[in-house]
Amino acid sequence: MTEPGTAAATDANVNADTNSDANANAGNATTNASVGNAAVDVIVKVVENAAELEGAIAVRMRVFVGEQGIPIEVEMDDADTAPDTVHAVAVHRGVVIGTGRLLPDVDGKGPHIGRMAVAREWRRSGVGGMALTFLEHRARALGFTQITLHAQEYVKAFYAAHGYREVGEMFLEVDIPHREMVKEL
Repeated sequence: MTEPGTAAATDANVNADTNSDANANAGNATTNASVGNAAVDVIVKVVENAAELEGAIAVRMRVFVGEQGIPIEVEMDDADTAPDTVHAVAVHRGVVIGTGRLLPDVDGKGPHIGRMAVAREWRRSGVGGMALTFLEHRARALGFTQITLHAQEYVKAFYAAHGYREVGEMFLEVDIPHREMVKEL
């Protein structure tokens, strides 16, 4: 079991070796994620400065705007600059390779994880799971007992593998099929 404030990779193709002692006070998680046969250090942490936030937004722009064709004015929203939004980044050698954010309340339904994105070359290496777990720990530390997210249909199995269950019917968000999913923390 991972201590609160840390993240551990859970994908089958990931060599998870979380060092919670060295980074627990900072709320960071250092984990070895596997890329091919090589284990590499990835740190998941809360965004601490403008450069890290810019890195997170750059990953989102590549994934959501560049790859999925979501309009930039839809991808960027007021939550990006809201003081209560928790932005997490996965960093390898000083470069942001993944991101996600935690919003304390969305539409009166409580906390919401969203804008989960991983650079193409890092997908299926455990980085997404590390970021998700990190944000779940942050939500738990803030006193939340349930988390909600909107999963694109093609990745709902990823979230299900992390303990999320589907709620309701498929719906379109920016013309992309989604499912609301929830998890008890």
